[in-house]
Amino acid sequence: MYPAKRIVFFLVSIVALMDPHWIQLDASEPVRLRVLSYNIHHGEGTDGKLDLHRIAEIIRSTEPDLVALQECDRKTGRSGAVDQPAELGRLTNLHVLFGPNIDFDGGAYGNAILSRQKPERHANHHLPRLVEGELRGLLDVMLDLGQGRGRIRFLATHLDHRPDDAERMASAGMIEKLVKDSPNTPTILAGDLNALPKSQVMDRFRTHWTLANQQPLATFPANDPNRQIDYILVRPKDRWRIVSTRVVEEPVASDHRPIMAELELLPNAAEPQPSGGGSLRDP
Repeated sequence: MYPAKRIVFFLVSIVALMDPHWIQLDASEPVRLRVLSYNIHHGEGTDGKLDLHRIAEIIRSTEPDLVALQECDRKTGRSGAVDQPAELGRLTNLHVLFGPNIDFDGGAYGNAILSRQKPERHANHHLPRLVEGELRGLLDVMLDLGQGRGRIRFLATHLDHRPDDAERMASAGMIEKLVKDSPNTPTILAGDLNALPKSQVMDRFRTHWTLANQQPLATFPANDPNRQIDYILVRPKDRWRIVSTRVVEEPVASDHRPIMAELELLPNAAEPQPSGGGSLRDP
């Protein structure tokens, strides 16, 4: 090997060790993704302390590729005028997008997305508001997985909390309309849906979505969870394999516990689907 080629090979090897995402992966293999949904309660824990660093540490500990965050403040008085999405992006070293839904206490309040890959495009859709109350939203991003592995759509939301299902049902209908024009695009929906697993709201979602957990996993309240209201869902069914789903055992940092799913995005049905595959972290 000529000296110049040795140098190039050496530099490539160093870059690969420093950043495993750089390494070429076989686009015909499944891609494994770790997805987290977390209602962070503007960083305030059940102990009454406002602490974004511990929220960030919980997120980092799960090594996620995609994170849907609910109840985020941006420069509100109650949160010390901190841009929480930007700060969490900095603390986790992930790309960040914020979807403001209401003006609140001198700033804004809404959903956020953290992602390992930089989003190609995004939009924040306001969901139906049937009666007076908090305006809800759906943060909608498209990401290119790189290395010829295609694109995925990631949706983060937080639905109405009141007992009547009407507004949640209307929101579910609007979400369906937003994605129906691209039925073959691999899509993940994550968030606090404020609906129980056997509710008509979740039955509505099950029409076209697959829940990451088939048996209920309690996520709320954090100190003694007794019901699931936080979810991760995928579509179309034939493009995804659910590897595992769990609730992160964290009783203090927020009033919700995070839910985590490890997913495999499969090649198109017409292509072979070999075992194994790559991830966004490891070659």
